[in-house]
Amino acid sequence: MPKNCTLPMTLTPYKGIGYPRVHVTKFESMMFLNSDSDPILCRSFPTFLDRVALLWFSNLPAGSITSFDEFAKMFINHFAASKIYVRDSDYLSTIKQGQHESLKDYMTCFTTVAMEIFNLNPEVQLHAIKSGLRAGKFQEAIAVAKPKTLEEFRDKATRQIEIEELRETRRSKRLLSRKEKDKLYRSHNKDSKKPFKLTPKFDTYTRFNTRREDIIKKILRNKFIKTPSKAGTYKSKHCTFHQKFRHTTDECVVAKDLLEQLAR
Repeated sequence: MPKNCTLPMTLTPYKGIGYPRVHVTKFESMMFLNSDSDPILCRSFPTFLDRVALLWFSNLPAGSITSFDEFAKMFINHFAASKIYVRDSDYLSTIKQGQHESLKDYMTCFTTVAMEIFNLNPEVQLHAIKSGLRAGKFQEAIAVAKPKTLEEFRDKATRQIEIEELRETRRSKRLLSRKEKDKLYRSHNKDSKKPFKLTPKFDTYTRFNTRREDIIKKILRNKFIKTPSKAGTYKSKHCTFHQKFRHTTDECVVAKDLLEQLAR
């Protein structure tokens, strides 16, 4: 290959599917600086073949290519049937905006397919993209505005996409704020459900010669104080003061504080 020969950098290799004539036309237009040199065109063209197309080229008999025109004709004839696998404009009518699909995603999907259709009529494309819109306010707005060109439709769609993205941003912020509030609420409830634990009033307590339980029984029997409301229900421990199973009398902070006050 000559040093000053430049190969197209943006041409996608032909893989055996699609319009072979379009591929040849693109190749020739990108190689216009070397279009007068058959050897360069013949040597360069296989560089832009892949998969079954490259396999087809590698199986050509030696010396069967005498000119690029002949080479291109052989290529187009061999892959002529491959274009039937390419989607045509009728396929666009099957593309519909999903119930929860954003307008941006729908436009992207539709445009991607439309770009693959050779020689697509803009009017057909406009009709198909409008027909595929999901029922709603934007579809109604398009029905009223009646855009005549794809450019007009895209302008309106762009504004609608901006509105949808703004709404989505606000919705995401509300959800985030709600999650933070729920988290705070759950944390508060979790803390509120923790069992209440009394704090002793004194740093040190008097050591009695008699068990606290016996003293409390005598106090209650003589009705010196009113029995408090009953506490929890832990059967393994019983508090004489509270008359309830939850903790022992010796562990009872209220009883200890009461006796300490009486002792002092």
